Amino acid sequence: MIKLTIAQLNLTVGDVAGNAARMVAAARQAAWAGSQLVVFPELALSGYYPGDLLDEPAFLRQLDAGLDALRAASRELPELTWVFGAPLRREGAGKKLENGLLVLQHGEVLLRYAKQLLPTYNIFDERRHFEPGPDVAKVLRIGAAQVGLLICEDGWNDDGADYGVNPFDRLRDAAPDLVISINASPSNIGKREQRHQVFTAAARRNGLPILYVNHVGGHDQLVYDGASFAVEPEAGVVFEAERFAESVRTLGFEGGRFVEPDGGELPRPAPEGLSAMAFYRAQIVLGLRDYARRCGFTKAVVGSSGGIDSALTLALAAEALGADNVVGITMPSSFSSSGSVTDSEALARNLGIRLLNHPIHGAVDALKAQFADSFGAAMQGLTLENLQARVRGTILMAYSNANGHLLLTTGNKSEVSVGYCTLYGDTNGGLGLIGDLYKTEVFALSRHLNEAAGRELIPTAIIDKEPSAELAPGQRDSDSLPPYPVLDEMLKILIEGERLAADERGAAEARMATLRETAEGRALIEKVARMIQRSEYKRRQAPPLIRLRGRAFGQGRQMPIAAVFPGVLS
Repeated sequence: MIKLTIAQLNLTVGDVAGNAARMVAAARQAAWAGSQLVVFPELALSGYYPGDLLDEPAFLRQLDAGLDALRAASRELPELTWVFGAPLRREGAGKKLENGLLVLQHGEVLLRYAKQLLPTYNIFDERRHFEPGPDVAKVLRIGAAQVGLLICEDGWNDDGADYGVNPFDRLRDAAPDLVISINASPSNIGKREQRHQVFTAAARRNGLPILYVNHVGGHDQLVYDGASFAVEPEAGVVFEAERFAESVRTLGFEGGRFVEPDGGELPRPAPEGLSAMAFYRAQIVLGLRDYARRCGFTKAVVGSSGGIDSALTLALAAEALGADNVVGITMPSSFSSSGSVTDSEALARNLGIRLLNHPIHGAVDALKAQFADSFGAAMQGLTLENLQARVRGTILMAYSNANGHLLLTTGNKSEVSVGYCTLYGDTNGGLGLIGDLYKTEVFALSRHLNEAAGRELIPTAIIDKEPSAELAPGQRDSDSLPPYPVLDEMLKILIEGERLAADERGAAEARMATLRETAEGRALIEKVARMIQRSEYKRRQAPPLIRLRGRAFGQGRQMPIAAVFPGVLS
C-alpha cells in the first residue's frame, strides 16, 4: 500500500511566497502522517488564475524563487514525493510559459508535464499565456504504484467532444495503476455532480482509478469549493474531501482501491450533495470572506432600503464577516415608505448589526434647485429618480472612504440583466453578493436562511413586501418589468440556455414556449432581449459579482457594447 495526501488548500493568486509556505506546511503534515506522496492543485504556486501577472518579469522571478523554496523544502523531507502545479518557463516557438506539473523528490525534479488542453471558454482564457503541451503520457513509479498525471481540462475530454486530442488515450496505453489529476475547477450550481459524472465515466471507460485534487477559496468572481475526490472504475466515487474548506487528508491506495491509511473502508460520500439554497449560501459566504480578506477589508457597509435584496445582502455579509463588522445605512427620501426605515430597523435587530440613518431629502432638494438654476429646467421623471439613487450611492461611498468599509452592491441577476439599476447609484460598490441570483432565488434563499436559523433573520414583512425601487410615488417593479416568476424563466433561456441543468432548462423552455404562442408573448420576449442587450454598458461598469451559476455576468459572458444584435425570434 502507498499513502498519499490530498492538500486541498486556500491559496492566493500572486502570493508566491505565501503559497509556497502553505504548501511546505501541508507537506510536513503529509510526511508526519507517513505519506509517500503529497498532491497540490493546478497552478498551486501562483494561484489560479494569475492572468496578466504572467506578463510581468518581476512575477516570473518570484515564481523562480518559489520553485527554489519548494525544492529546498523537499530536501528536508527526502521520503516524500511532491506533485504540484505551477507556471513553467519553456523554450521554442509559441508562448514562453506552460501550465505545468512538477514532481519533486529530495530537491530534484523527477518529472515535468505540460497541460495539453487549454480552455478558452466561459471564464477561462489559458491560451492567452500558455502553450499547450505535447500529446504524451507521463507516468512515474511512486512506491509500489505506477502513477499517471493529468492537469484539469486534460481529463474532461474523454468523450472527444471538445478537442481533437484525448490525453486519456495515451495514459491508458501507459497502463498506470493510478491517475492523479490536479485541478482548478471553479464552483457553480451542479458542478460537483458534473465532475463526478465526467470522471466516473472516464475511470470506467479506461479502467483507471483517479484521484482528483482541487483548489478551495474565493478569487474575485470565482469560488472554488474544494470537494477533491477519489473514483474507482467499478465503485464510482469512493471519497470526497470537505466542501468550502481546506483539507489535508491522507488516503491509502492498494490493489486498485482507495482505503483509509490503516487499510479500512472509506466512508462513502452522499451522492446528492448540498441543496441549491445551501450551496448558494456557502458559496457566497466563502466568496465574500476571501475577497474581503485578500483585499484588506475587515468590515462592510450596505445601503438598507427595507427591501429583500439589501436584506439578504446584509444577512450574508453578517454571516461571512461577523455582525459586529457589518453596517447598514438607511437613506429615506420623500418617496420612501414607512417600512423602508422600520423594516430596516427590525432586520438590524435580528442580525445584530449596526444601522445608521442618513435621510436624503435635503441633498436631493438642493441638487434639484441647483439643477434648475444652472440649466433652466426642472429636474423630473427618470432624471429625478436616478438622482436619488446616485445621492445614496455617493453617501455610501463617502462612508466607505471615511471608515475603510467594503461597500457591497445589492443588485440581483434579474435587475442587472435588464438594466433595472442606476449606474453610479445602486451599482456602486466593490463586490456584488447576489448578482448571480435571479429575483425568485433571492426570495427562496431569504426563506432558507430563516428556516436554517429557526427564527426570523430577515423579517417576514420584507419577504412579503411587493418589490419597489421607491424612487417615485407608488412605484412598483411590476410597472416596468414582467412578474419575476415569468421574467426569470425568460432570462434563464436568454442568458444561460444550454448551460442550465436539465430540469431547470425544461421548466424555462416550457414557459418560453407558452409565451411564443401569442403575439403579445413574442413581443415580450423581444422586449426583454433588447433590454439585456442595451444594458451591457451598465454591466461593464458594475462591480464584480460572485459567480454561482453556469453563466454569470462578467468574465464568463463577454458581449460587445456598441453592436447590432439579431432578434431572438428572427
